[in-house]
Amino acid sequence: MIIIKTPAEIEKMRKAGKLAAQLLNYIDPFVKEGVSTLYLNDLCEEFTQKHGAISAPLNYHGFPKSICTSINNVVCHGIPAEKDILKSGDIVNIDITVILDDYHGDTSRTIMIGAVGENIKKLVNRTEKAMYRGIAAVKAGKYLYEVGKAIEKYINKFGYSIVQTYGGHGIGKKFHEDPHVLHHFSQDNKIRLQEGMIFTVEPMINMGKSAEVETSASDGWTVTTADGSLSVQFEHTILVTSGEAEILTVV
Repeated sequence: MIIIKTPAEIEKMRKAGKLAAQLLNYIDPFVKEGVSTLYLNDLCEEFTQKHGAISAPLNYHGFPKSICTSINNVVCHGIPAEKDILKSGDIVNIDITVILDDYHGDTSRTIMIGAVGENIKKLVNRTEKAMYRGIAAVKAGKYLYEVGKAIEKYINKFGYSIVQTYGGHGIGKKFHEDPHVLHHFSQDNKIRLQEGMIFTVEPMINMGKSAEVETSASDGWTVTTADGSLSVQFEHTILVTSGEAEILTVV
């Protein structure tokens, strides 16, 4: 069931989204060579508590940390760890979700560490552009599948692949609500968009031609590309309005 948010709920989502964006901007300068992902996690947890919020991933279905840190071929749900030290040439997605006054703000970005190859820079920049193309396709009265169609049209020409196993999601009082947002074209997303709908647009783009992914048997969370290729993700929480979609996860 898709929940249409009331004006009061939308205002709370704006505040939660803004805090998530502030946290992502805060942690960005710390994401550099020689730093452990656990250190980044602990800084984010401290910031979140200081601002009267809760880290949504922590203990969510047993997830053990406050943020997700997905390095190189990790598609999503990477678990911060002291042993995971960032190196020059790495890319890492920092995925932030906070709960403020019972409502969620969810955003992520992929950050390049030190000297990164030109082909990797292109993948990162193109994935961010793909997200914004998906967001630009959101219009009240249109179908949700326009998001995936716009992303697919842009990404396919580069020979990358779009992860289909995971997607965006409705969000509000719950971390994950309907609808499930696909980042490729599918009639499964033939859902008429209405003002007041809030969901995430968060394409995961693999450098390789395979969209297949695998989940770690040891921790049950870490999702990697099946072919070992790099994967990049960007994410915003957006609101369907009478005009252009409003991005809630901005400062």
